[in-house]
Amino acid sequence: MSALAILLLAFSMSVDAFAVAVGRGAAIGCPRFSVALRTGAVFGLVEAITPLIGWAIGAATFRYIQAFDHWVAFALLSGVGLHTLRETFGAEKKDEQPQGGRSLCILIGTAIGTSLDALAVGVSLAILDVNILVIAVAIGSATFVMASGGMMIGRMIGERFRCVAGILAAIVLFGLGFAILIEHLS
Repeated sequence: MSALAILLLAFSMSVDAFAVAVGRGAAIGCPRFSVALRTGAVFGLVEAITPLIGWAIGAATFRYIQAFDHWVAFALLSGVGLHTLRETFGAEKKDEQPQGGRSLCILIGTAIGTSLDALAVGVSLAILDVNILVIAVAIGSATFVMASGGMMIGRMIGERFRCVAGILAAIVLFGLGFAILIEHLS
């Protein structure tokens, strides 16, 4: 997987965290920098761990699906892309923030909820010959940057950017899945 593909994958995986962080930043009103960094750290850590778990699941099942692995990768990445589009266009304001959204348990639960797509991507990455640690660090780092930044700019852009970011992430995921399929079929 090229550096550009890793970068695109990392930032497309962080869009959910960005959207939630924008909502949290808007809900809190004027988040302190330390709150933004804590949010970014929690989201980044969880988002880095989930593709590792997915990769382990995929590696354990690889020998059973090796003959049609490219179709599995395509289906998983396309499914995550469709899920991203559905969330983008069907999302209500789901960011319920009791007590200003500062509860660590709620933050961790939200981070886990936004990282399930990275779990599916991890499964598809087990099929490919990639360094999962590099990809997990890239996804975690991109998510840290996007979530921290999302908190700080939440008041300024609100929900307007969420739609554009979701569409771009879905296109990238579809594109990666299609590229894997084409590479294996040709």
